[in-house]
Parts: sequence; C-alpha cells; structure tokens
Amino acid sequence: MNLFCIGLSHHTANVATLEQFTDIATGECILREAGCPEALLLRTCNRVEVYGVSDKRVSTEDIARCLTRNIDGVPEAYAPPFYRYEAENCVRHLFRVASGLDSMVVGESEILGQAKKAYEEARHSGAVGPYLHRLFQRAFRVAKQVRTHTDIARGAVSVGSVAVELAQRIFGKLSECKVLVLGAGETSERTARALVSRGVSDIRVSNRSIDRARDLARAVGGRAIPFDEWTAQCDEIDILITSTASEEPLLTPGKLAPMLCERVDRPLFIIDIAVPRDVESGVNEMEGVYLYDIDSIRSVAEQSLALRRQQVAAAEGIIAEHVADFVKTISRDSRYASRTAEHPPIVEKSLRASEL
Repeated sequence: MNLFCIGLSHHTANVATLEQFTDIATGECILREAGCPEALLLRTCNRVEVYGVSDKRVSTEDIARCLTRNIDGVPEAYAPPFYRYEAENCVRHLFRVASGLDSMVVGESEILGQAKKAYEEARHSGAVGPYLHRLFQRAFRVAKQVRTHTDIARGAVSVGSVAVELAQRIFGKLSECKVLVLGAGETSERTARALVSRGVSDIRVSNRSIDRARDLARAVGGRAIPFDEWTAQCDEIDILITSTASEEPLLTPGKLAPMLCERVDRPLFIIDIAVPRDVESGVNEMEGVYLYDIDSIRSVAEQSLALRRQQVAAAEGIIAEHVADFVKTISRDSRYASRTAEHPPIVEKSLRASEL
C-alpha cells in the first residue's frame, strides 16, 4: 500500500492562493475520483492537505484535479505549488504538522484540534481505514508528548496572539484601545483572550449568531454587538480584528469610506486573519487605515520562532523516534499480513489499545 500526502501550505502559497481552497472536494470525493481506499482532507486557513492510502501510485495531478475542481477557470491551467510526501516522509510530515512544528506560528495548538476534527469527519464518513486510523492516532500521541516534554509552546503560539503582538507594536499600550472582534469562532476567542491579557478592557464582539457573540463577550468581559450593527462601531474603535467564515469580503473601500469621515486624525488598525479574507486588499490604500492579513503576520511569526529553536530540536528528536517505531511496526504487520492472505494489510484487531 502507498501512503502519501499532497498539499500546499503557507510555506508554498500566499493567502490569495490558499483562500481559493475554502470550498473544495471532500475526502469521499477523493476516494471516488482518485481511487484511494483511504483519504483524509485536512484544511485550515494555512494549509490544505490530502492524506491517502492506495494500492497503486496516485499522481499529484489526480489529487490536484480533485482539489481545484471548484476554482474559476480551467483546473489544468491552475497549478499552485503542491508538495508531496510519501511513506516515511509522509509519516514525519504529519507528526510535525500535528505537533505544531510546520505551522506558521511554530508551537501553536489550534492545528492539533483541527487535525482531530478532520480525522473524526473522515472516520464517520468511512473515508478512513486501518492505515490512516493508526497513522493519525499515533500523530495525536506524538503531539501530546512534544507539548508535554518541550517548551515549544512558549511565547506567541497562535495566529491570534501574534496579531495582538503586532497591534501592541503599533499602539504601544493596548489598555486605552477600543477593539471590535468580528467573528466568534475558536480563532476569535483566542485573539480576544490575548487582548485581555495585554490589558484591553473595551472589547466588542459581533457575530452572525448573537448568542455566540454574547457567549464570547461574557467570557472575556466584553459586550456583544448585533451583526447588522458592527459597521457603526468603526466610528469608535481603534482596532478591528476579523476572523469570520464569510465567503465574500465584509469590508471594502466603498463601505469603509463613509465611516472614515467621522474619524479625524484617528488611525484604524485592521488585522484580517480570515481565509478567505474578510477585508479587500484595497482598504490598505485608504488614508489612515493600516491593514494586516495572514501574509503580513508571517514576519512576526518568524521572529518568534528564533526564541524557540532549541525546543524545536528537542521536538524533532521525539518525532524521529516515533517515525522509526511507527514505520517498523507497520512493516512488521504488513509482512505478517502478506503471509496470511485471508486478512487485509492491516486489520483492526492488530491496533494497539493505546491507539484506539
């Protein structure tokens, strides 16, 4: 059986490319169209990856065709920089991803939850079989060990916390700033908590679901704003942090221009950490507006990485040990299976209790 990973991430694609993949094929589609007995789609704001198992080699082009089917234009003409890992390299890559070593902000913890969610969705749909089951269960164990035995998570360890760090560089003290958080998902919650930790006391939260906005506002000592009223807040706020699941930009130069008329000599700082972007790039050309998106945050993240390089080395050592053990175990089980034709390459009863 061939184990592989094909995808693209912040290492190989900018946010404009990544946001093209927010509404793409499911793992079940890849099963049908690429001929993979097992397939799992891991999609975040910083990456889109397919992990697959097949009895024959599946080309990168076949997977790319599944992923680009909903992109405007001719899929064959759209060639983003897909990477490919196979066998042991695929195992190592997943372990690094789950542990936060491959993230834009090294050591961030969101990716582990996102990987677990992707696994559960694929398992419930029947797209995950025994190979990927064992691989992902081991990846979750590795991530836990890395976080337990290293300080990889010290410092700014999420996109949200880096965004807040960037805001602090611009404004200095944040305690006097008025902030509107648009969106009430996990990223927004982490960002809001990071704001509170930096002294912000005036936080407003707006979300399409007012109940979710109220829940987040209550958790961070802020106040909820009805979604149809959030634009009016732009007269008062200093910082807008937006992370919604909107498929269309929520803020354009045309919408923002009337709001700026009420802001005399008061800059508006916008951090757009949504993919696809909530704010059109043209907003950054407007007088008195400073817009930062996922690409802008990368430089801050790279500086934060320098502080944790020793911990990265320790984490890589843990991962290397698990890769060697996992590959050895799979090879041994495959040799056993080849001698017993009535069983598939890996059978459920061979799973370790610690991997269930």
